[in-house]
Amino acid sequence: MTRQAAAHAATTAAGSAPRAADARFAHRNLPMLLLRAREGVLAHFRPLLKAHGVTEQQWRIVRVLVERGPLEPRQLVGLCCISSPSLAGMLARMDDLGLVARERVGHDQRRVRVSLTAAGRRLAARMAPRIEAVYRDIEAHIGADFTARFYRTLDELIMMMDEPALAGASGLRAVRARGANGAHAPAGTAPRIA
Repeated sequence: MTRQAAAHAATTAAGSAPRAADARFAHRNLPMLLLRAREGVLAHFRPLLKAHGVTEQQWRIVRVLVERGPLEPRQLVGLCCISSPSLAGMLARMDDLGLVARERVGHDQRRVRVSLTAAGRRLAARMAPRIEAVYRDIEAHIGADFTARFYRTLDELIMMMDEPALAGASGLRAVRARGANGAHAPAGTAPRIA
């Protein structure tokens, strides 16, 4: 059998095995669309973050600590969408920069509570008016009604994707953003990236 005939026989034997070019999807790529939207929004905030010497992840931590008060690292993982190993290194750097303080929880020395330092609060206070100005610019561009609807839709999506029924049916592990008391964050309080 020639090489060409063998290749043809192998292809025929494979039958209808799908090739990459044959892949068809009924749904749009939701994760990719959300990433593109995120990048579009973050592009407006990045110059401000860079000017203040903080990364996007550091700002998420600062913002959540401003809004929620002192939290344990496990809570920050959920609220800031940062992996535990990444968060550990980030908190160490932020501690070195004097933005956060970590202290042991009195009754359980294995637990740590993270809070903003005076320098961290001053950074947030300096940035807040500029951050809010960026939000006003975005809202002026896309419209107040669209902005309000989009926030509601995002809150609903986050709550629905966190439902145990979906997690069990799809084999996904539910990731829950928990507040300082361990309860789910109420609707409308999902942390913003910037």
